[in-house]
Amino acid sequence: MEYEPNELDEEFENYLQLVHCFVVKDFPYAERCSFVMNSSDCVSGTNFVPYMQLMSCVFKCKNKFMELVFISIFLALCAELLLCLGYVVDLYYGPALKVVSRLLHMNEHLAGVTLLAFGNTSPDLFANLANIEEEVPVFANSMSTALFVSMFTGGLVCYISPFKMNSHSTIRDLLFFILGISLLEYVMASEGQVTLNECIMLCMVYIFYLMVNMLDLYIMRITMRMMEREIKELRSKPLTREMTRKLNELQRKYDDLNEDETIEIVERTSSIFVSGKRSQRGKSRATFTFGTPQNRGHDNVNEEATRNVFYNLSHGKNIRLFEEFFESIKPIDCSEWRNHNMFMKAFYLAKAPVVFLCAIYIPLVDYEIDKHGWSKLLNCLHIVLNPALTLMVGGAMFVDRKENVWWYTNLKLKYAQYSFIVTIPLALIVFFHSRTDVPPRYHIVFTIMNLTGSMFIIFICATEIDLVLEVVGNILDIPEDFMGVTVNAVAGALGDLVANSSMAMQGYEKMAYAAAIGGPFFTVLMATGAVLAAKIMSGMEATMDEQIGDYGENAYIFLNLGLFSALLWTSTLNFFARRSTGIFSMGIYGLYIFFAILIEQNIIHSYSRDDVFPIPE
Repeated sequence: MEYEPNELDEEFENYLQLVHCFVVKDFPYAERCSFVMNSSDCVSGTNFVPYMQLMSCVFKCKNKFMELVFISIFLALCAELLLCLGYVVDLYYGPALKVVSRLLHMNEHLAGVTLLAFGNTSPDLFANLANIEEEVPVFANSMSTALFVSMFTGGLVCYISPFKMNSHSTIRDLLFFILGISLLEYVMASEGQVTLNECIMLCMVYIFYLMVNMLDLYIMRITMRMMEREIKELRSKPLTREMTRKLNELQRKYDDLNEDETIEIVERTSSIFVSGKRSQRGKSRATFTFGTPQNRGHDNVNEEATRNVFYNLSHGKNIRLFEEFFESIKPIDCSEWRNHNMFMKAFYLAKAPVVFLCAIYIPLVDYEIDKHGWSKLLNCLHIVLNPALTLMVGGAMFVDRKENVWWYTNLKLKYAQYSFIVTIPLALIVFFHSRTDVPPRYHIVFTIMNLTGSMFIIFICATEIDLVLEVVGNILDIPEDFMGVTVNAVAGALGDLVANSSMAMQGYEKMAYAAAIGGPFFTVLMATGAVLAAKIMSGMEATMDEQIGDYGENAYIFLNLGLFSALLWTSTLNFFARRSTGIFSMGIYGLYIFFAILIEQNIIHSYSRDDVFPIPE
């Protein structure tokens, strides 16, 4: 009689295709290499560095001590990636966002809740959509990430640079945020699982929020134009005591609105991430106002000054061409190297590869520095290298990752050859048309490559840090749910932390704090809604027990506590963000982490459903 295979046989046959890679820690050390080389998850779960293959096959770890040594090396790599993340945000991503926000006539608040929030959270959205088949508590992770960004990152912004908030915009954002998390919790708990229509409703609430923000700015500018006409009419009349009082009151209201309608270009000194001539800033301050007639015509005064600082028609078009090129890609400034101590020299050495790679990959567009960051030969190379490298590396990582964990062996010119057809002639045209001493008028187009390149590197760094910490957590036998709401939530929000704190240090506190609210609001509604919708359309169910986990309700309660306390202290302090409020907000997140640790150690019980004591129906 012929034997017919059953379901158990099929499960054994597909074991290596279905099992998680981190099961390898349960194998004897001598058998780990064979498992890692044949497990599908060990291949698909790798980004740039195959950590498990390095430990099991290349270095052949034989005991726990060797594992701890390599964990230390992985954490050092994590620090280098974090340095790269901060450098890209500070030198490239932040200035490009300011250029785009001015080009689109946004104020600081709208730029924060749109451009900065999208740039910070969209990599997490794409990463989550790429891993929808994994059974992870999406609700718990999104709430934990939102709690970290809104409380810790928002508190850090207030601590770094206290400022006067936009009152009505801050209250509106906080109330929308409370509505969003309450709505998400309701649709999770109402029927025990989420439907596709409820996911669409979550996304529509966020779209409505954006429309309200845009409409608010439009109405504010109309109001300002009406007030300008009224002020002009009052000034043309005899100034009686009553007329003077009315004029002063109207002027005060106009000035209050004008503070929220302007984008201030703040020239700053270089930060710890940036060194060299490209980072030199002055100490002046220029205000660019959109929509106010009396300020039009002065918008480009500082911009033109920095653009034409070296412009001289008596010079040739290619003066200092190669000298400028080598200065732009120089990883370490010699004068700074000589003037600093041993620790700063070590920091410069660690930063050198990051500086070089970013210089040849991302074009710099910054209206606050000389020539707006223009380097003729380097920028022409960017036209060719930036799209080609993005396509080749992206294709090798996300398209051809099948059986080989070493991504660079999958690099194929076919992903870049079509871009060469366009970019090489375009680079030659720009080279023969432009000058070295002044950027061309179309230099702003390089902002597109700046943003795409910066977001690509930010995505790579953030996901790689997340993967390193996941590897470390599993090797140290830390529960996966606990890692997801603590370490992984922080790692996934490192882009928000670095970008928002960098913008605050540059003098754009309103934009940074708006992103600290708008970013997690995007995560809670759009990102979570999109991931749940993708799961449902893939035939999976998004049930409450699966999505909330052991820590979801705790994150939800602490997030509500933080947002309601923010409503309280903003109104109590007349919307002045102080350092004490920043410490208070960060303390709320610290309290959440403390509770999570107590829950993980079984000292206290979480707000999740208890199977031992079921709730009576």
